Amino acid sequence: MKFLIVLVACVALVAADEIKLTDEQKAKAKEHGAACIAQEGITKEQAHSLRDGTFDGADNKVKCFANCFLEKTGFLVDGQIQPNVVLEKLGPIAGDDKIKAIQANCDSLKGADKCDTAFQLYQCYHKNHAQI
Repeated sequence: MKFLIVLVACVALVAADEIKLTDEQKAKAKEHGAACIAQEGITKEQAHSLRDGTFDGADNKVKCFANCFLEKTGFLVDGQIQPNVVLEKLGPIAGDDKIKAIQANCDSLKGADKCDTAFQLYQCYHKNHAQI
């Protein structure tokens, strides 16, 4: 039910200390991360840089990693943000009003393709994660 917390761990998602994830949620996030690392051909270091908010020099593989991860968590489907899923999963944890404020700032972002869109969304949610 709180599957979307995985996104928070990775997107705003980087605040495992701030938002307490269950062991199951942490394992699922690692599973998704490992699958996307293999699928997109990035290094663990590149994935960790993204998780930690280091966005400089991100190439298309890193952007596609973000897309892969966000799709596996259910936040994105075919490059489209799923606002109801985000709110359903994060609202009970952080409060609907806080999530809606972040969505108002981020969810309309569109990139050149679905990987770029995912990357831009990831950056925006990461930048706004202090509100969660």
